[in-house]
Amino acid sequence: MTHNNWFAQSADWLVAKPLTILLILVVAMVLRSIARRLIDKLTRANSGGKVPALLRPLKERAPQALGSLLSERRAQRAKTIGSVFKSITSVLVFGTAFMMILAELGVNLAPVLASAGILGVAIGFGAQNVVKDFLSGVFMMLEDQYGVGDVVDVGEASGTVEAVGLRITTMRDVNGTVWYVRNGEILRVGNSSQGFAVAVVDVPIGYGADVEQATGIIDRVATEVSDNEPMSNDVLEPPEVLGVERVSASEGIMLRLTVKVRPGRQWAVQRALRARIMAAFEDAGIPGPLVRGFPNGE
Repeated sequence: MTHNNWFAQSADWLVAKPLTILLILVVAMVLRSIARRLIDKLTRANSGGKVPALLRPLKERAPQALGSLLSERRAQRAKTIGSVFKSITSVLVFGTAFMMILAELGVNLAPVLASAGILGVAIGFGAQNVVKDFLSGVFMMLEDQYGVGDVVDVGEASGTVEAVGLRITTMRDVNGTVWYVRNGEILRVGNSSQGFAVAVVDVPIGYGADVEQATGIIDRVATEVSDNEPMSNDVLEPPEVLGVERVSASEGIMLRLTVKVRPGRQWAVQRALRARIMAAFEDAGIPGPLVRGFPNGE
């Protein structure tokens, strides 16, 4: 077309290869865009609070008692897992495109792959804590060990989970302090918001008290509280009076009551039962441990 020998000999480099590289980039961007749209569709929460499609094959331990926090937890979990898949997709697509471009330019890929492997090992070794936090966060998300709204104990900190990321978990304790815990540093997790909880109520009485009478009062009061609202909405099974838990010089005789309740509601049930039982003891004249030294509990 140009009647120029140099252009004719260089047409492959000047026209064919640039067009091939451009085509590779366009195809890579289109594939990445399609993959990201598909991931967004799978992670988008449906109307009516249904589980996102991406989470359906995964096990979910979130209690229904979380209410409005349940949808927030699912959305955050789906969004985080979706971001991981998006990052993996981008690396695979553009990494493959980069290798194809190098091959098109006539570069020997063997030394490049070897250098990339050595560089990856060096970066991974230098940033092993970040990689550890990231991988721990991924597995926590996939296994749904905890999520937004759960009350957890991770060893150094305990409280209500406010956010779960791939590297950091944000928690707020009962004093209002916000804790930022690295996922890689979490060796164990005690979750008080999965399945069910047990409200354990220990009630002390004096040595001169009638244990059978006190046990009967505890059983009666606990049944009344459990059968009436609002506690009836939280109690899952009838209360169980275990009887004498321990005897000590400072605490007197300790009686124990347990109630199976909805997750996260054990503390409210404990406070309500303890207040009602102590009031019933006072009405019945059951002496407390502080008056054990007086005859007949007087």
